Amino acid sequence: MNRLIILLIVLICYGNSLRAQEIEYSRPVNTPESCTSILVGKKASADGSVMTSHTCDGNYRTWMEIVPAARYERDTTVAIYNGRMHTEYPADRTNMELKGTIPEARSTYQFLNTAYPCLNEKQLGIGETTISGRKELQNKKGMFMIEELEKIALQRCTTAREAIRLIGQLVAEHGYGDSGECLTIADPNEVWHFEVFGEGPDKIGGVWAAVRIPDDHVGVSANISRISTLDLKDRDNYMASENVFSVAKKMGFWDGKEPFKFWKAYSGGNYFGEPKAFSIREYFILNALAPSLQLSYDSEELPISVKPDKPVAVTDVMALLRQTYEGTEWDMTKNLKVAVKNKETKETDTITSPAANPWMGTDMLNMLNGVK
Repeated sequence: MNRLIILLIVLICYGNSLRAQEIEYSRPVNTPESCTSILVGKKASADGSVMTSHTCDGNYRTWMEIVPAARYERDTTVAIYNGRMHTEYPADRTNMELKGTIPEARSTYQFLNTAYPCLNEKQLGIGETTISGRKELQNKKGMFMIEELEKIALQRCTTAREAIRLIGQLVAEHGYGDSGECLTIADPNEVWHFEVFGEGPDKIGGVWAAVRIPDDHVGVSANISRISTLDLKDRDNYMASENVFSVAKKMGFWDGKEPFKFWKAYSGGNYFGEPKAFSIREYFILNALAPSLQLSYDSEELPISVKPDKPVAVTDVMALLRQTYEGTEWDMTKNLKVAVKNKETKETDTITSPAANPWMGTDMLNMLNGVK
């Protein structure tokens, strides 16, 4: 029987007691401090599991709870909030803004409520990475932030396809008020890469697309829009909002003549302002798992998924997500030096700072190195 592995749960259960098989890395990432999600199809995994994952780099809450399944009377409503990710405990409403209410389902599933809700009792799992996108698309009047969409989907859905359709329906009816987001949505049979943006200042809605990762492939999202061309006639592998092309034309992001690429229309380049549909993290992970493809970092875009050269174990995914690159030219701790006076020789020695952390951002690196 196929089973879904959510890496957060695996890490809680097994920690560092598991060792990953050795993987050769041709070009390590030099920006590991941001959210990353790796997706693995059931025929690409070593044990037939479907995988999604999520590393969260933001200043978000650390408490979590298991919200039990429930049944509700007719005409019950559920409140939708902004700010839940910055609360101190489940009942804390200090920094929360009520965005509105929607009808409650008659029954809901039990789910794991983390900063970005991630797993329900039916083994529907969701990972997340922020992909930003064009500022012109944001409309803060939209009711839903991404974490609230995840919560509702986990309470009401059993499959990835159901979750995508429900999220699309909620965004169309009540509006999307967040910046661009990617969700990597998995069930025991398949895993999807889903991206959503606002619809612009004149419309409280949203625009989205989703691509199924083939069963024998692995994919990755790391803060950059990655969906490219859409074959919406292929309903088994593609989904999108009805306005996916019209919004791009209305906003002037696509002329309707050149081949349509979702990431090019809606992201306006990647998260760091480069004219690429990937960052070094996507390149590194895909290249590490499929080195035979000889992917080029100079390409305009990478494939959204690749067939790995060998089956991928959950411990391989864990190893990729916690790679710190020490001992390589990309080692983020190598320049973290501080001057310390030697008590015996009275001379000043240069040592690696005790505060050295391979997951630090550029500002902290510069501060410790004395760069203004």
